[in-house]
Amino acid sequence: MKPRPFDYVRPDTVEEVLALLAEYGDDARILAGGQSLVPMLNLRLIEASVLIDISRIGALDGIRDVGATIEIGAAVTQNKLMAWPQLAEKLPLVAAALPFVGHFQTRNKGTVCGSIAHADPSSELPLALAVLGGEVVLRSKGRGERVLAADDFQKDMLTTARAADELITAVRFPVTAGQGTAFREVARRHGDFAIIAIAAAAEDKNSVRLGVGGMAGRPLVRRIAAGGAAAAVKQWAEQLEGYEDLHASAALRRDLFRNLAPLVVAEAKERNSGCAA
Repeated sequence: MKPRPFDYVRPDTVEEVLALLAEYGDDARILAGGQSLVPMLNLRLIEASVLIDISRIGALDGIRDVGATIEIGAAVTQNKLMAWPQLAEKLPLVAAALPFVGHFQTRNKGTVCGSIAHADPSSELPLALAVLGGEVVLRSKGRGERVLAADDFQKDMLTTARAADELITAVRFPVTAGQGTAFREVARRHGDFAIIAIAAAAEDKNSVRLGVGGMAGRPLVRRIAAGGAAAAVKQWAEQLEGYEDLHASAALRRDLFRNLAPLVVAEAKERNSGCAA
């Protein structure tokens, strides 16, 4: 199938994008990398009157170290972030998750913010953002800028708190240099959407933020005691409803989580030597 007809616009500035969004609202779609948007348009799962291409706006194509956080602009591709020399030091969890995001070819076009905006519950980057307690920066013509915590931004499967006239200009990941983190996922093939993805970040020597993707309509995060991870994970697994699809049953997802999550917590705790007790 092919998409329904639409207009294509390639603005030069963020201000032009905001003006177009104010004019078209729900009838506009933002095109950055297009790795999720274009297939959905082709399958007519979504429609657009106008496609607004932001991929060549220089102001959105930067990675900024602002001290406590790393701010990643809306036009930054996944491979550009992977190639950032300080990634493994500043954002070790993101560095561990990125190789599982699609394939080299798709990461050349797919953007970090685009993955967050798409809000697939099996995606690796929304999970990492949620576990680290990151933020999403949005701008509109009429209301200016607002910043939402990851937990407030992603509401459900493919559903976010972004208003129709807002542009995601950046996402912010807290710097976790020296903090123990770990990531694992299970998929049919490397690069496929995760059947289940698990991430952990050790806040100190006793507490770990544990997150799971692919289990519900959005990433789920819970703080658990590092010393009693197996029992805490078992209890949490029993409470998770999970969901069924062509790739796995809810029971299989719960079983994978029950067995893999304690290993991920142990890995994060082992790498946490730089944090204070």
